[in-house]
Amino acid sequence: MKRAKATKPTSALLGIGLDGDDGQTRLTRGNNFVLYGGSDETHSAMQQTAIRVNERLERSGRRLEDVSFDELRDIVADAAD
Repeated sequence: MKRAKATKPTSALLGIGLDGDDGQTRLTRGNNFVLYGGSDETHSAMQQTAIRVNERLERSGRRLEDVSFDELRDIVADAAD
């Protein structure tokens, strides 16, 4: 029997905006994130937060898969300010 190749775990942030009532469907995909829905303002805020999270991870030389949940929570909280 052939042994299955081991794959590296991957992670992604998922953002869901629930306040979009203008009939628009907003979807943004990027490195480590997928954002869906929300008003224009909410979707833009989610985009900026996701970009800042990726920038902070890049500056530290780490990937999303490398940080703990608690550390990610802190990074997202800082990025959302």
